[in-house]
Amino acid sequence: MSFALGFKHPTAGSSGPGAGSGATMENLEKQLICPVCLEMFSKPVVILPCQHNLCRKCANDIFQSANPLWHSRGSSSATPSGGRFRCPSCRHEVVLDRHGVYGLQRNLLVENIIDIYRQQESSRLVSMKPEQQQQQQLMCEEHEDEKINIYCLSCQTPTCSMCKVFGQHRDCDVAPLGTVYMRQKTELSDGIAILVASNDNVQAVISQMEAICRTIEENGQRQREHLSGHFERLVSILEERKQELVGLITKEQDEKLKHVQSLIRQHSDHLEVGVTLVESGIQSMEEPHMPLFIQSAQAILEKMAVMARASKLELPELGYESMSHFVIDIDDLAGRLRNINFCCSVAGDEEDFEEVEEELDFGSRF
Repeated sequence: MSFALGFKHPTAGSSGPGAGSGATMENLEKQLICPVCLEMFSKPVVILPCQHNLCRKCANDIFQSANPLWHSRGSSSATPSGGRFRCPSCRHEVVLDRHGVYGLQRNLLVENIIDIYRQQESSRLVSMKPEQQQQQQLMCEEHEDEKINIYCLSCQTPTCSMCKVFGQHRDCDVAPLGTVYMRQKTELSDGIAILVASNDNVQAVISQMEAICRTIEENGQRQREHLSGHFERLVSILEERKQELVGLITKEQDEKLKHVQSLIRQHSDHLEVGVTLVESGIQSMEEPHMPLFIQSAQAILEKMAVMARASKLELPELGYESMSHFVIDIDDLAGRLRNINFCCSVAGDEEDFEEVEEELDFGSRF
């Protein structure tokens, strides 16, 4: 079925598709009424956490009346925290941040629908002025003087009465074009309302997901800090225990050195006495006078006898210089450290760290 555009002056008592369009637009308008001012939403439109919409001006009026001490946006004395008020539709409590109602999210979808509605309404009002506009009608190409005024249900296409009586649609089921128009307008309006509600739900889900993302980031940061604190405590315990063990090694090293150095001094003194006696004996051997020689030799021999009796030298015991007994077994502890992992609960995690810390404190042995 083909159509042609023609122009007809509407009659004074005309009741066509325009009546159905007005009813549909009226139904849509009811969905765009602010519950506070009872007028169509004025932009910007804000969406509350309970998914109801308000003009931002109306939301601000409610908020200001509920929070008279809260300063307006941009005030230098504004408090760092927001306030709260109740949704006029469901009485759900809305908690605001420091930005007040300006921190609420705008509902761009509702704002776009308002713009489309106003454009359609403006066009409809213009078309209702016959003195300014001529009503445009679709005309049947097969019957040029006949308007398209019925809808063929069998062929799913608009047509004219002559096509039903004499033309190709004479055996088809038809309905008045205005009836089909109003039914589809109603279906489209209902579909729009359902889609708006569905989009509001999707927007609510997105807001919830964004809140979950923020919570995940905060929890992750908190757990990273918690874990870093545990490991810093382990490092501190290890460093403290290392200093203690190094101190024990240093203490024994100093004691052994002191003892051996004392023996060295004793033997050095003994050696010095022996060297002196040797020198005295050599000088005595050169004495030409026998009486003098006998007297000096006798004295030297007595000293040598005394030195011989004290000639037993004290030596450190075998292996005295070894420090190999300073041994610690860290294999099990190192394995535990390498296998540190997250437990099923925070309490279990803390217990595992405490066990490792106890082993660091008491598990080291010589």
